[in-house]
Amino acid sequence: MQSKHSKIKDLSIIALFAAIMCILGPLSIPIGPVPISLTTFAVFLSVYLLGAKKSAISVIIYLLIGLTGLPVFSGFQGGVAKLAGPTGGYLLGFIPAAIIAGLLISRFAQKKIASIISMILATCILYLIGTAWLAVSLHLTPWQALSAGVIPFIPGDIIKIICAVFAGQLLLKRTPINEYLNSSVTR
Repeated sequence: MQSKHSKIKDLSIIALFAAIMCILGPLSIPIGPVPISLTTFAVFLSVYLLGAKKSAISVIIYLLIGLTGLPVFSGFQGGVAKLAGPTGGYLLGFIPAAIIAGLLISRFAQKKIASIISMILATCILYLIGTAWLAVSLHLTPWQALSAGVIPFIPGDIIKIICAVFAGQLLLKRTPINEYLNSSVTR
């Protein structure tokens, strides 16, 4: 059974990463129906540091905050329309991506290459969900949806993944978050 103090720590760190997503998510560059944003970096940093369960909860909190209408999604937008719009599948896809990457990373003892590969596989799931949603919402062919929602993002997402792994390792080594994570009962 987790102590009250440990539960408060868990809630605090989950809220912290939801806040990081809320800060980085709106920062985006529009390049078509799907913008380049830092949300992927924030999600994968949380995955690397928190594991599957806690990072997925952080993503859910982030999405709920955006669902209320607060401008935490790309382009400083929020609300139901953003989740129901062309990029809604990518936003919702962050949940299974966080779970999959977190589960895979936990199996490989946070080795850099294994972590990067795990996040790339999770990104493929994110792309699958987001691209399907994009195709349906904009009445695109699969190739058109891939061209608009995946292909232009591959290099940037690989860079964000690598940065998340290296930043995650640095944070684990040099900040008090390492003490919290090592003392936490469930990651």
